[in-house]
Amino acid sequence: MTWLLVVVLLVVAAAGLLRWRRPAWYWLTFGVTFAALRILVHYGSVMDACGLTVPPSRWRMRLARMANRDMPGPRAPRIVRLRPTRTGLVLRLKLRPGQDAFDVAASTDRLRHSFGLYGVSSRELRSGIVELRMTGYDVLKKVQMPAKTDPAPMRIPVALREDGAVHYRDYRAIPHALTLGATESGKSVYLRNLVAELAPRDVALVGIDCKQGVELFPLARRFSALADNPDTAADLLDALVDHMEGVYQIIRAHQGLASAIPDAEIAADIWDLPADLRPVPIVVLVDEVAELALFASRAEEKRRDRIITALVRLAQLGRAAGVYLEICGQRFGSELGKGITMLRAQLSGRTAHRVNDETSANMAFGDIAPDAVLAAISIPADMRGVAISGDSTGGWSRIRAPHTSLRKAANICNRHADRTPDLAELAPFRPVLPHLKPVPAPVSKTAAAAA
Repeated sequence: MTWLLVVVLLVVAAAGLLRWRRPAWYWLTFGVTFAALRILVHYGSVMDACGLTVPPSRWRMRLARMANRDMPGPRAPRIVRLRPTRTGLVLRLKLRPGQDAFDVAASTDRLRHSFGLYGVSSRELRSGIVELRMTGYDVLKKVQMPAKTDPAPMRIPVALREDGAVHYRDYRAIPHALTLGATESGKSVYLRNLVAELAPRDVALVGIDCKQGVELFPLARRFSALADNPDTAADLLDALVDHMEGVYQIIRAHQGLASAIPDAEIAADIWDLPADLRPVPIVVLVDEVAELALFASRAEEKRRDRIITALVRLAQLGRAAGVYLEICGQRFGSELGKGITMLRAQLSGRTAHRVNDETSANMAFGDIAPDAVLAAISIPADMRGVAISGDSTGGWSRIRAPHTSLRKAANICNRHADRTPDLAELAPFRPVLPHLKPVPAPVSKTAAAAA
């Protein structure tokens, strides 16, 4: 009996230590079992207390009267499936007649408290089927991406959502995106994750970093073109426009408009072309876009108009040619001059890190997801990297990218430098860097100290 008590105390102590220091391990060992039992035992009473039940049907009441039995109670949504995950639980519900998915969404906060979980979110899968994603701990406190993801040629995992799901950047679904954030908000880390995930793929990277290249030039071996000042950026964007027009000529030449060819084989963008004829897609990353829009003289104003015009043309016409924009900045409003709001309208994907005022949040979400504005301005300053991601559908979610150091991102880019495509139009802007010299590893600490 004494040994049993000791074992129980050790297990309880281990569970408490894991919950404090390693919440992910605690969830996988103890938390998922306790949460599943708590949901199954208290499901009916919790749903009734949250107003998510319906009265029994008339035929059930009539049968109870005929059989002289007790009247049936209210009915909760039927559990279709309860699936554990590495961060929580997924509960799929079949709604009863008369229930609505909005009722479940409005009760997620009450369900979170009732089931003792960290977070609950809902989404409607199809008519009558609602999925509740529950998280057992704060997955954004220390982001750990799953070992297996579901990427595609132009779909990359870049962050973790607060419901435990992976946040993907899908360039074919959302070609162009805007990323906002104040200084020290985690915007640069998010950009590094994009580059690190794109580096192993068959894609050309083009960078514009007007902070003298301090963010993107350490990753230069994987870039087909780089610009570190507005003058070079203007020439680079003009070259991208010329490349885009050349790609359209390739598409026109191989559209296959003969009457014998089915309509499905008529090419309208690069992804409809055969693989051997398809031009390489290009992702253009612009850091601190305000530096491209500011001017202090007549000459700089002409350069600014040239740059914004080229960006608008790429945003409007670049998708079919395989040119995708990632524009980052601290602010992106009409105070940057004419053409800015036209450019912003073409950037369907929106990501906002911590901002300093509500106006900056409105620049990101005011025209597509007003509910996300409050969430963006409520991000605490000590949670660097936390962001709100939304798109033109009005949906949004809280995400956080894993911390990627500049050294780690540079190592990934150097490892995949052989994948950097040479594009004729962008050849003058190809960064020229010295070759890497291998550094021999010391055989011992003594040898390292002597060196």
